[in-house]
Order: sequence, then C-alpha cells, then structure tokens
Amino acid sequence: MMNMQFEKKLAIPMEVKEMYPLSANCAEIVEKRQAEIKNIISGKSDKFLLIIGPCSADNEDSVLDYVSRLRTVQEKVKDKIFIIPRIYTNKPRTTGEGYKGMLHQPNPQDIPDLFKGIVTIREMHMRVLNETGFSSADEMLYPENHKYLDDLLAYVAVGARSVENQQHRLTASGLDIPVGMKNPTSGDLEVMLNAVTAAQNRHTFIYRGWQAHSQGNKYAHTVLRGYVNKHGAQLPNYHYEDLIRLCELYEKRNLQNPAAIIDTNHSNSGKNPFEQIRIAKEVLNSKKYNSQINSLVKGFMIESYIEDGRQNVGEGIYGKSITDACLGWDKTERLIYDIAEML
Repeated sequence: MMNMQFEKKLAIPMEVKEMYPLSANCAEIVEKRQAEIKNIISGKSDKFLLIIGPCSADNEDSVLDYVSRLRTVQEKVKDKIFIIPRIYTNKPRTTGEGYKGMLHQPNPQDIPDLFKGIVTIREMHMRVLNETGFSSADEMLYPENHKYLDDLLAYVAVGARSVENQQHRLTASGLDIPVGMKNPTSGDLEVMLNAVTAAQNRHTFIYRGWQAHSQGNKYAHTVLRGYVNKHGAQLPNYHYEDLIRLCELYEKRNLQNPAAIIDTNHSNSGKNPFEQIRIAKEVLNSKKYNSQINSLVKGFMIESYIEDGRQNVGEGIYGKSITDACLGWDKTERLIYDIAEML
C-alpha cells in the first residue's frame, strides 16, 4: 500500500446533500422531467430527446450561458423536442492522461481537489436547475459517486469504456431514471445489449460499503456511438443498416421499452463535430423511411458549446471545449430547428 496514500476522508453523499439541499420546488421540477423522459423512452410520448451540450462542463459561467440559450430554444420546439442539457462533470481518459473533469479539478489549471469538486458539480447542477428549470444529464463514470447528484439528474449515460463493468451495470439497475448504455469501443452490440439486460434486472451487490438490492431499471436502453476497429480506424454505426440490425437484436431479447439514442459525435463522426449535422439528418430520414427505426430511435446525443472546435487548457477562450471538439452555438441552434422541422 506504500504506492497509494490516503489523503483525506470525503464527506458521504447524505452530508453533502445536507450542506447543499435541493428545494421542494426544484425537486418537483426534477420529478416531472424524469416522468416525461420515461414516457419518451417507453413510447407513451412521441417527443424526441435531445441530450446536448459540451463534451465536458469545464466552466460554470459558460455552461450556464450555454444552457440559458438552450432554454430559449426549448420554448420554440417544445411540442416536438425535449431537451436535456449535457453537463458532464467527470471525463474518462483513454490513457489516464489529461483533464478528468470538474469533479477532479473545479479549475482545470489547479491541482485536483475531490471534495471541492464534489461541491462544485453539485452547486453547478443546482444552479442550472434554479436558473433555467433544466435538470440535466451526467455520465456515471464512478458508480459510487452517483449519490452526490442522484436527486438532481434527469438522465445518466454509461460510457463505452464502462459499459462492460459489473458495478456500472448493477448500479444502473438501482437507478430510477433512464440510463443510456453505449456500445463498447469495439462496437460489439451484444455487449451493449448485455449491459441493458443486466440493468433491467434485479441484483444484490455491494454499494458504498452496504449490501444493496436493486429492483431493475426498465428504462435502461442503448446508445450507438460508433466504434474503433482492430486497425484503430473509427467507424460509424448510425446508418440505416446498423439501425435495422439493432432492431433485430432487440427483437431476440425480452427487454422492456426497446429504445436507442444516437450519439452523433465520437466515432460516429470520426470526432469531427461538424459532421453531427449531416448524421442527425440522415438518422431522421431513416426514421421516416422505416417504422421500426422510427419506433426505436428516441433521440440524439450532440456535443455542442458556445464556440466551434476545441482548445488546450489555459488558452482561455470563453465557451470553447478543452476536451473533444464541439459544434458552436450558431450551428447548434440552426440544427435544433432543422431537427424539429424534420420530425
């Protein structure tokens, strides 16, 4: 154990929630939005989900600015589109190097401070909720940390590198909100569906030092994000034939609420954020052409921020991603209106 030093004991989620409590009014907003998202995933509502926002939420002020702009757009498309801001506060790193998100570093240029990070991300999600009425999506990178935010979130994503992990699958089975399971980086759709199956079933397991029992999450569903082949080439899985294949795989399994979200960036776009516009429109055309696809595809994940592209930590350009490149606001706004027109 000489290679790992225990620096300080962190407050448990209950203590943090007592320090930064959610108001009754905000709790009611969260509950109503959770119910509407469940209705979309289950097919009771024909609205289209749009999980949209920066690759990483790296600056509270620019995130609030961005989400406030989404609020204005949401009012104009509310009959067709249900927007969930993407506020991802911890980032998986392929090699372990680089900015790991606001949870680790509330200021990307400071040294890691995990307790300050826990408080910062809770306060930011609460501020978004208070100021815009949006409950948001976050990635469940660390299952044991979910309880710090579980009273605030509308949606949870399990990433391509986490989807095969037992603890992610079992924790997802105990959540009461929709959880999107991405296909692994290898592209194996069966692995993704195994994760959905696990999440939809009941389990007994260890969670935060307790023996826990989950009831199963019938709103767990798939997310297609493209994949990387054995030669390292990035390949898409959003085309018509891919969606038909996923429909067929769903039919072979006894899963509740068959649903898929299409991630328009990552390997689907080859990490070119400007391709997201074309990808979204292609998928919407596939929905129009085939009733099975129309029923299965419930929404998009889109990486978008105030400025196009990305920057390095320390460059200081307001509203520009410091992780993966994003679609800027002007193009994003136009895309949302185009999606609404095509639905």
